[in-house]
Amino acid sequence: MISLIDLYQKYRECSGVSTDTRKIPTDSMFFALKGPNFDANLFAEQALEKGAKYAIVDNSEVVANENILLVQDVLQALQNLANFHAQQLDIPFIGLTGSNGKTTTKELINSVLSTKFKTYATIGNLNNHIGVPLTILAIDDSIQIAIVEMGANKQGDIKELVEICEPTHGFITNIGKAHLEGFGGLEGVRKGKGELFDWLAENNQTIFVNVASAPTHEMALERQGFNEIITFTTDTNRRFQTVITMLEDSPFVIFVDPEGGYYKSHLTGIYNFQNIAAAIRIGQYFGIETKIACQAAADYEPNNNRSQFIKKNSNNVLMDAYNANPSSMSAAITYFDNLNADKKMVILGDMFELGEDAIIEHEAIGKLLAECNFDKILLVGSLMGNAVKKLPIMKALYFPDKFGLHTWLQDYPQTNTHVLVKGSRGMGLESVLPFL
Repeated sequence: MISLIDLYQKYRECSGVSTDTRKIPTDSMFFALKGPNFDANLFAEQALEKGAKYAIVDNSEVVANENILLVQDVLQALQNLANFHAQQLDIPFIGLTGSNGKTTTKELINSVLSTKFKTYATIGNLNNHIGVPLTILAIDDSIQIAIVEMGANKQGDIKELVEICEPTHGFITNIGKAHLEGFGGLEGVRKGKGELFDWLAENNQTIFVNVASAPTHEMALERQGFNEIITFTTDTNRRFQTVITMLEDSPFVIFVDPEGGYYKSHLTGIYNFQNIAAAIRIGQYFGIETKIACQAAADYEPNNNRSQFIKKNSNNVLMDAYNANPSSMSAAITYFDNLNADKKMVILGDMFELGEDAIIEHEAIGKLLAECNFDKILLVGSLMGNAVKKLPIMKALYFPDKFGLHTWLQDYPQTNTHVLVKGSRGMGLESVLPFL
């Protein structure tokens, strides 16, 4: 079996790392991971044929030549290699987690920091026990700052990821009702996300804290050992630095810097104002002039169905269908209710991974919708049936599945309407776009 040091030397010979035989960059290192329904050990030779320089396996029976390297466990080898590589890179690693807004905040931080540094940020949502190692191993010697997004479905997940990444800085966007099934409730979410702060405190590193987010501020104060706690606020509490001031958030966040500089962003809602402020404060910490940081944040345009306004015929669609949990769903509904528009329609789908809280949380969404002034409310999915029960009769249209929703939208074309589309990733509600 190959040692970690020798494996690292082989990695340095390669163009990168891959775990998918459908996408094998030339001269890359292929890791043959196993899953419930597949064993990539069986494709080691195929990976080499497609251009991989080495294939890493944990089944001795598939070692057919010297370019197929045997390890005890492929996943563990991938994680150990990433950790070793991170230790060789003498650069800031910004670890980022939270219940909502992780990916948008990551992209904003990257936009700001890249005005001065060569940065590398997690691509897409490669933020789990496989994605974080792949992110780290994609960082080459030219990178000056890395931004690593960390996702979690249960307690212990963030602990595992920080031990791989060993961040020097950290930020928790917020604590909300996400993955309640895995975390065992809101307090479990707090403990799980707090594993980032735990590691940073134990290793005398630096954190950024929005003191307007009471849970994360409390979590920072509960721990001892940080090198620095860099605070800022997005409210009017003048005991702490106000990085920027929001003028409005409808439809887009507009803000000013301390000198009165005016910026119009491409993001919606006060929740994204908080993300913008965090990115600007982090940029300031790393020596970026405030005006430059503000402009970079304002210039960032969302994609991949995250808080993305799309013009569709005569309709304006707020496509926020990448994911949903009770916290983000409530925030989006409240924002959209306050939006100044003549006609407003919401299309909302099930929120997953809520466990025993699923019924009550969907009922709460129904109660919230009952207080809103939307022209049409379209609810889809088995769980959203619980929301319908809390709405007055005829207040909403309910569809058990997307087929019925698509059919209704075809039969009743919408015009000159602002439409909010939101649901968990598994609902795939971006599919409604062709029908709007």
